[in-house]
Amino acid sequence: MDSALITLGVLAVAAFFFATEIIPLAVTAMGASIALGLLGVLTPSQVFSGLSNSTVVLFAGMFVIGAAMFQTGLAQQIGIRVVKSAGTDENKLMGALMIITVALSSISSNTATVACLMPVVIQICAAAKIPVARQLMALAIAANVGGTITMIGTPPNILMSATLQASGLEPFGFFEFAFIGIPLSVAGIIYMLTIGKKLCPAGHIDKIEEEADDKPKDYKKMIICAAILIAVVFGMAFEGSIGAPMHMVAVIGALACVLTGCLTEKQAYRGIDWVTIFLFAGMLPLAEAMDKSGAGKLIADFVVSLMGDNSSPMIIVVAMFILSCGLTQFMSNTAAAALLAPIGISIAQSIGASPYPVLMAIGIAASCAFTTPVATPPNTLILVPGRFKFMDYVKVGVPLVFVSLIVCCIVIPFFWPFYP
Repeated sequence: MDSALITLGVLAVAAFFFATEIIPLAVTAMGASIALGLLGVLTPSQVFSGLSNSTVVLFAGMFVIGAAMFQTGLAQQIGIRVVKSAGTDENKLMGALMIITVALSSISSNTATVACLMPVVIQICAAAKIPVARQLMALAIAANVGGTITMIGTPPNILMSATLQASGLEPFGFFEFAFIGIPLSVAGIIYMLTIGKKLCPAGHIDKIEEEADDKPKDYKKMIICAAILIAVVFGMAFEGSIGAPMHMVAVIGALACVLTGCLTEKQAYRGIDWVTIFLFAGMLPLAEAMDKSGAGKLIADFVVSLMGDNSSPMIIVVAMFILSCGLTQFMSNTAAAALLAPIGISIAQSIGASPYPVLMAIGIAASCAFTTPVATPPNTLILVPGRFKFMDYVKVGVPLVFVSLIVCCIVIPFFWPFYP
C-alpha cells in the first residue's frame, strides 16, 4: 500500500483514540509513531526522533525551571502579588494574563512564554481561590494568537515571507502580520472572556498548590531563581545574538537551578511532565510522515480539486485557510505552512490573483491551532495541569477557528488587493 495512504490511515486511527481517550493520549501518540515504523513509513531512528527534538528538550528544561519557581516560593509570591493588585475577579485576571501573554508571544517563542507563565498562572489561581482550567486555556490561546502579530512571532510567518522571496516576490514586512494579528488577538481575548470561558470546564483548585503558601520562604533562593528566569527569557528573546538556541538556554537554566540549590536533582526529575514529553515526541514523527510520504499533499490536492478552475480569490483564501488550519491540528504548523505555501502561490498566479492574501491566510491559519492538545506546544503544556480532556479543546477551539476565519475575511481585502 502507498505510504501516503498508510499514513492517513494511522492518522485517522490516532484521531479516533485522541477524541475518545480510550487509551492515554501519550500512548496513542507514541503508538502512532511506532505503527508507522512497523509499517515501513518511518525508519526506526525516525520513530523515536521526537525525543531528541529541540522543542521537547525546551519543554524539559522549562519544566525544571517551573518546578524551581514552586520549590523556592517565587511563583507563590508572584501569584499573591498579582492577586493583590488585580483582585480576584476571574474575568479581570483572565484579561490581564491574556494581554501580557499576547505581548510576550509577539516577540518571543509562544512555547517559552507559556512554559514561563504557566506556574505563575497556576499559583495566581490558587491564591485567588478560582478554577485554574479556564485561565490556562486562555493562556494557550493568547500565546497562539499573539504569535501572529510579527514576522518572528511564529515560524509559519517567517516561512511565508521566505517563500515569497524564493519565488522572486517582495516578502512581507516585519509588522505586516499585525494588520491581522492584532485584530485576531483582540477577538481571541473577547471570545475567551465571553463565549470561550463558558465552553471551557471550570476546572479545579489544587490543594497542593494552596499548601505551598505555608512553606518557609527562602528569599535568597527566590532571588536566584528569579535571576535565572530573567536570564533564560532574555536568552530566548535574543537567541540569535548570543549564539545559543532556545532549547540550550532552557537546559542551561535548568542546570543552574539545580547547581544553585533552588531544587534538588530528584525534585527536578519529578518536575518534568513526562506525559507532555511523550505526547509531543510521539506526534513529531507522525507530522514528518505526513510531510515526507505525501499524505499532506494528497489532502491539499483533493481540496484544490474541489474548488475548480474558476474559483474567485476569496474562495481560494477561505479554502486555503480551512486546509491550513485543518492540517495544523495534527501536524506541525511549520510543516503545514511549508506544504501549502508554494501551492497557494501557484493557485493564485494561475487565476491572475495576488499571492499575498493567500499566503497571509495560510500563515495565520497555521497558528490557529486551537482544537486539539497536540496541535501546538502551548496546548500540550496546559493539558495535564488543567486536567483537560481532548474534547475540551474541540469545544473551545472550533468556534474560535470560525471567529479567526471571519476576522481574516474581513481584514485581508483591506490590506492586500486580490489582483496585482
